[in-house]
Amino acid sequence: MRYTDESLLGAEITLTNCDREPIHIPGLIQPYGFLLCLHEQTMRVVQASENTLTLLGIAAEELVGGTLERLLSAERLAEIEQLRPLLTDQARLLGSRLDKVAGQPFYKIILHRYDQLLWLEFEPVAENEAPALDLPFLNNALGQMLGATRVLEFCQYAVEQVRALTGFDRVAIYRFAPDESGEVIAEARHAELDPWLGMHYPATDIPKQARAMYLKNWLRFIPDAHYVPAKLVPVLNPSTGLPPDMTYSVLRSVSPIHLQYLHNMGSAATMTVSLIQDGRLWGMITCHHRQPKLVSYELRDLCQFIGKTFSALITAKEQHDAQEYQLHIRQNQVRLLERVTTNDNFVEGLYRHQPTVLDVFACGGAAICFDGDIIPLGNAPTKPQIQEMLDWLQDHGKQDVFFTDSYIRLNPAGLAVRGTASGLLAISLAEAPGNYILWFRPEQVQTVTWAGRHEKAEVMADGQIFLSPRQSFEQWKQVVENTAVPWLPVEIEAAKEIRLHISDVRLKVFNELQARATSLSKLNTELERSNDELDSFAYVASHDLKEPLRGIHNYSLFLLEDYADKLDGEGVQRLQTLVRLSQRMENLIESLLQLSRVGRMDLVVVPADLNELLAEVLDLLHPRLEQTQTTVTVAGPLPTVRCDVVRIREVFNNLLTNAMRYNDKPQKAVEIGVAGPDVAGPKGVVNQTDFHVFYVRDNGIGIDPRHHESIFKIFKRLHAQEKYGGGTGAGLAIVKKMVEKHGGSLWIDSSRGQGATFYFTVSKHL
Repeated sequence: MRYTDESLLGAEITLTNCDREPIHIPGLIQPYGFLLCLHEQTMRVVQASENTLTLLGIAAEELVGGTLERLLSAERLAEIEQLRPLLTDQARLLGSRLDKVAGQPFYKIILHRYDQLLWLEFEPVAENEAPALDLPFLNNALGQMLGATRVLEFCQYAVEQVRALTGFDRVAIYRFAPDESGEVIAEARHAELDPWLGMHYPATDIPKQARAMYLKNWLRFIPDAHYVPAKLVPVLNPSTGLPPDMTYSVLRSVSPIHLQYLHNMGSAATMTVSLIQDGRLWGMITCHHRQPKLVSYELRDLCQFIGKTFSALITAKEQHDAQEYQLHIRQNQVRLLERVTTNDNFVEGLYRHQPTVLDVFACGGAAICFDGDIIPLGNAPTKPQIQEMLDWLQDHGKQDVFFTDSYIRLNPAGLAVRGTASGLLAISLAEAPGNYILWFRPEQVQTVTWAGRHEKAEVMADGQIFLSPRQSFEQWKQVVENTAVPWLPVEIEAAKEIRLHISDVRLKVFNELQARATSLSKLNTELERSNDELDSFAYVASHDLKEPLRGIHNYSLFLLEDYADKLDGEGVQRLQTLVRLSQRMENLIESLLQLSRVGRMDLVVVPADLNELLAEVLDLLHPRLEQTQTTVTVAGPLPTVRCDVVRIREVFNNLLTNAMRYNDKPQKAVEIGVAGPDVAGPKGVVNQTDFHVFYVRDNGIGIDPRHHESIFKIFKRLHAQEKYGGGTGAGLAIVKKMVEKHGGSLWIDSSRGQGATFYFTVSKHL
């Protein structure tokens, strides 16, 4: 074989120099057909493939210098003569029979003109071959492709139609990335084959000169990847002394590296159709079969038509995808910014409700960093790792909007976060350092799953490593390590708009706060004084009332003991009523005093194991539990919580006492535990990132929903004084105040006759 690149003369083509392999001038053909090159003017054969001896029984040397009259009838020659002025580098098909060669099959003649030669390529065809043109099938195929709106749906239709048309074991679409690497984005395959969907390949899998060929020649067909190529005779064009340019030859032999690549893939036959967008190679439809497979020229031409139709429509499909994604960003952005505007705390508006900042873009994670607090969302780095990124941004990413698809290239410390944050998009929120919203994208290889990617590369007998799909994946992986999917311009613009809107909101809030600062400060001072005075009054009043009331109670008892025999029945009854009422009044005053103490006290917050705390409460209540035949169950271990131990003990004590008191069942049951993640409080689903949520559930008399709010008011009772053991009606009001002192809330879920579940929360930030 002779090459024009002298540096490759006599050298074996390997992976290190395949980009310079002159694949357009191999001087060889695939031997399933034969080739004749004719002089444009004389119409005499100047070169013939050596396999004419095998296919026709005529040596190539005998054909060179002669005319086509030895092979074709006058009628066929006249057809060729009529076509000759119209021929270009694009192939034309002519059905024919080698009339002058006895016993030869029906042949298709594929003609084109290029490199000062007239090319005639002959493909044998069976006599009973069915016609290729199936108009209903073609109409349905084009209808599906036209009707598809999304790119991936469009691609899937295309591969299914090509497979139905040709019968290949596998038909896939391979799309090129801007760096010329590629990914399989659609496939239709035989059920026995492993999927290729999602497989990635490096740019080196398709050398530059091969890409150039795919742009010029839309279709490449190899019916038998194990063929032995047939040489041209002579190898050089006698007129030029050079090998002919076989760019547009249907039978042109392919690179031996490509053949080895196909062997490694297990492909015995392939067909490739170029997908071209605006003069660049967008991708390819690639077909593979496990056995040799001869597909007729007409069917291949129909597949090429599908490829050209695909190429004409792909821009519109991509624009639809881009518009749909842009609309998704815009809708989520608008809803997010509405939350930010209407929420009293704009930071909470960014993550408390859907959509959050995480939902605006296609990304893995996000983080809101404001006033020293870091709130990670989704698959984000840890808080210490995010803090390191913030410190780096302060020194190296001082612009308002910073983005990169390879953070590790800018900061070697990014190696630790490449699995979550190889890509980084950041917007600054204020002049104060460390105030940012961050979006993260993982390393590309983190998003690709392929079961075969860990297999070893194949090594040939001579030690040369040839590419295979598995090794191709590993090479692609090495190229894109530490790199995320790039940020799109529409995403960067949306991030800028979010930053500007938040800046406007913060400025508006600042101005409003400044205007109201004096009056709010005054009102707060007066409110604090009023609250202190009210607590002090309640405390003093309840404390001072206890002494005279106790005297009334005691003197009433003395009168009953000393003078009961001197009074009539009505007088004794009245004194007994006075004793009972004074006792109830003392209980009410004691409850009021306890409530005022809760309001005045400061919490003593320490870490408390609630399992131990609850055990103490149950031990204290043990006699009462036995007396009332009440069974208490703790559902799973309870956490350790920062709280005031005395007050939380009183909360459990009070709720358990109520569960025993308001229960008319022979066997009373109470369950205590940690609420599930979806429990709904008075204001919606509880954010369990910030709160512990506990419940106390009983099988008692239950409470009608219309009373769910009133039961927490001081001295509110739903039953007569003598029912269910009396009581002042202050217990739940005291519990509510204790819980609120812990930054939490108390509520009930119950219906009449169906038991009651009391929920309460304790802040995790005490």
